[in-house]
Amino acid sequence: MDWLQLHLAAPAAQVPAVEDALHAAGAVAVSFGELGDREVIEPGVGEMPLWDEVAIAALFEIEASREDILATLTGELGSTMPAVHRWEVLEDRPWEREWLQHFEPIRCGERLWVCPHGHEVQAPGAVILRLDPGLAFGTGTHQTTALCLEWLDAQAREGAEVIDYGCGSGILGIAALLLGASRVRAVDIDPQALTATRDNANRNDIAPERLVVGEPGLLEAAHPADLLLANILAGPLIELAPRLASLTRPGGRAVLSGVLREQAEDVCAAYAPWFGGAEVSSRDNWCRIVLQRLPGPRDTETK
Repeated sequence: MDWLQLHLAAPAAQVPAVEDALHAAGAVAVSFGELGDREVIEPGVGEMPLWDEVAIAALFEIEASREDILATLTGELGSTMPAVHRWEVLEDRPWEREWLQHFEPIRCGERLWVCPHGHEVQAPGAVILRLDPGLAFGTGTHQTTALCLEWLDAQAREGAEVIDYGCGSGILGIAALLLGASRVRAVDIDPQALTATRDNANRNDIAPERLVVGEPGLLEAAHPADLLLANILAGPLIELAPRLASLTRPGGRAVLSGVLREQAEDVCAAYAPWFGGAEVSSRDNWCRIVLQRLPGPRDTETK
């Protein structure tokens, strides 16, 4: 069956209302993209991308009335109805596979490869992490994720206990397990992220007892980890500094990312009471910060 697609553009603040209106008009799928060429960090699952203007594409059944769709949108949105729109007829094809055929395996360091299903890697000693791309949810394509994966490839320790804080797709925690970690506790505030992490762990044949997945409350009264991974944003990283310090054992490491170059100094300062030996690595305008937990009593902050 062919499909009818409507293209719109809207300011980021209006996107939720436009999405609701499109569903009210009968859209079977709504997707978002960037207008222009400003790079943004990968948003979390269920979050809006950090774009000022958002390109919106809505998919309707081919028999749908264009006039009725626009009338519903105008009724729902009133004066905020986007002024510019474009219609397109899409020939029916296996769109998921069409997309995936353009997504090639990604090498992260010496051994680790992020590989979509249907692709193979023949490199000797390769460690394969099977993961299909999603909506910027942690697939290895963004610099922040790649920087963390490369560190894990070079530094992962056999038998390490790991916390993946803000796990998204679970890519970092799963990579740590494939590279020799004994157990990972993966947490996120978004239920979709927790579902995605479990699904991706199953696709990579991770034994359930090695990956514990849940909301941040899972970590209450938990013993600190050898390695803490947090690929989120600078603001939350700064706010969570006492909490993440309490989750890292003395002598353990914290790997922080999702940080712009100009934000790295502020993030390091926020962690200075508990961590030392900051190592900052950058790619384009993004940074990875690796810190070592200082000796001392465990902080009891449970923010």
